[in-house]
Amino acid sequence: MTIPRRSWRGAGALVAAAVVGLTGGVISAGQAAAHTPTWAVTCSDVSVDLTNYTSDVANTVTVTVDGKDLLPTETFGREFHKKLTLPAHDKEVTVRLVVKDGSEGGKFSRDLTETSPVCEDETPPPTPTPTETKPSETPTTSTPEPSETPSEKPSESAPAVPSPSPSSPDLAETGSSSATPVIGGAAVAVLLAGGGILWAVRKRRTAQN
Repeated sequence: MTIPRRSWRGAGALVAAAVVGLTGGVISAGQAAAHTPTWAVTCSDVSVDLTNYTSDVANTVTVTVDGKDLLPTETFGREFHKKLTLPAHDKEVTVRLVVKDGSEGGKFSRDLTETSPVCEDETPPPTPTPTETKPSETPTTSTPEPSETPSEKPSESAPAVPSPSPSSPDLAETGSSSATPVIGGAAVAVLLAGGGILWAVRKRRTAQN
């Protein structure tokens, strides 16, 4: 059986059309995928990677955290790569990425949001302990000095004891004088003599009887 030439030509045209269509679809899908921003949000940072954008137009990118700028609007060309550090937070925060494609129609612009969790090892800073304030000046204890220095010699001399005057009358003698032993001795002698005389008289009377 012989296939006509026209049939071969028709089949070839269909195959060519299918290849062109498939190739165009792959190219379009590749371009669309290339323009999809790649970004990652963790508890501590945000990574943004943009590739294959039109280099001769003003493309822009902005990153905010809970409505506050983390990356103010920045212009880039074909590519953009940056890693941003998130501020410390004790609760989840919302991170927003806005990419504007500067080419006609801006069909590759993106507005994406992610949530940044709290880091598990993040602890609140310790509360500072109050420190005791020391006085600026140390009080000094001063020893009071005597107003007057005592003099070595007394200011007034003690009154001298008056010596007895020779003209003053003699005081009466109340004790024994120097003649007392002589008088005592004479009295003893008189007693002894009397005793001797009395003894001799008695002896004589006895001899006469």
